Amino acid sequence: MLRAAGVGVGDEVIVPAFGNAEVAEAVTLAGALPVFADIDPVTYCLDVPAVEAAVTARSAAVVVVHRFGRWADVQGLRALGRRHGLLVLEQGESEAPYDEIAQRRQRAAYLDTKLRGVRTPDGGDGHTYQQYVVRVPGNGRPDRDAFARALRGKGVDCRVPVKTPVHRLPEFRRCVSLPETELAADATLALPVDASLTKREMQRIVSACNALGGLLQPAF
Repeated sequence: MLRAAGVGVGDEVIVPAFGNAEVAEAVTLAGALPVFADIDPVTYCLDVPAVEAAVTARSAAVVVVHRFGRWADVQGLRALGRRHGLLVLEQGESEAPYDEIAQRRQRAAYLDTKLRGVRTPDGGDGHTYQQYVVRVPGNGRPDRDAFARALRGKGVDCRVPVKTPVHRLPEFRRCVSLPETELAADATLALPVDASLTKREMQRIVSACNALGGLLQPAF
């Protein structure tokens, strides 16, 4: 899509660093330079003011990635694109069948009301819960990782959604300030909300999380 739009050598393309490297790799393959912008802490998608701050005379495009079942502010980013003459491309997530999404939402609603000691996701804007991503309070990555190990020890299949932001990978290392990206990478944890989970399994997730959550205090 980038090549078809004429994006190439000498151009910059604004992309998120919170996620995997495939978007930045695609930009590089097109001959352009990936420029990383910070995310919105609620949606985990590109933040419109952060993207605007990253625009330069060489900016040619923005690649918007929808994350975890939440939609980015596409309207705001398209308006920004019109102001600066930028191409705005979207990368979505594979859509699950409606029945499966409904069941995920049901399980997510259960976790929303039962979990203590972690910050639950904001369910606005038609969240489909491709992943149910919480934030673990405490001192960032060490506490989050300890929390995850303890949950796995109790049989809860949790995972860290983004282990290393793309701007910290050797092939894309940049000296850039992305505070929300860094915080999200250090504190987020994806809990299971699969449609196949039984009520007993959901109760076990809540019990395991709540037993640990009260032991962690937010850092000041």
